[in-house]
Amino acid sequence: RGVNVHYEFGTMIEVPRAALTASELARLCDFFSFGTNDLTQMTFGFSRDDSEKNFLQYYIESGILPNNPFQTIDPEGVGRLMEICAKEGRRTNTSLEVGICGEHGGDPESIALCARLGLNYVSCSPPRVPVARLAAAQAAISQ
Repeated sequence: RGVNVHYEFGTMIEVPRAALTASELARLCDFFSFGTNDLTQMTFGFSRDDSEKNFLQYYIESGILPNNPFQTIDPEGVGRLMEICAKEGRRTNTSLEVGICGEHGGDPESIALCARLGLNYVSCSPPRVPVARLAAAQAAISQ
């Protein structure tokens, strides 16, 4: 009774359309959190399990992809969607917080990309926190 509880509302950005309609979503949200595993699957149009079992290694060895996009964020595709989303969302809502969650949050290259995009936070599984903290510090120093 009589207690004010602070809470924020946000949304997961897990499909390309959500990233591309960020200005509309930002009117309703305090934060965006990129679900990078799902966003990667939806952007590439293939599932992590199927691709890693059947053809992803061939794509990497053949130079079709530089690395596994489920381990390191693909800067040209997924990263570009993240950039558009963050810029458009913040154009509508200047106090919008933007970050990522998932295994990419513990990958140093992905964290460096997040820093370049001006993201506010990364979230990852507990075993990856030390690496994530170090990578975030290195990204901050390099900027």
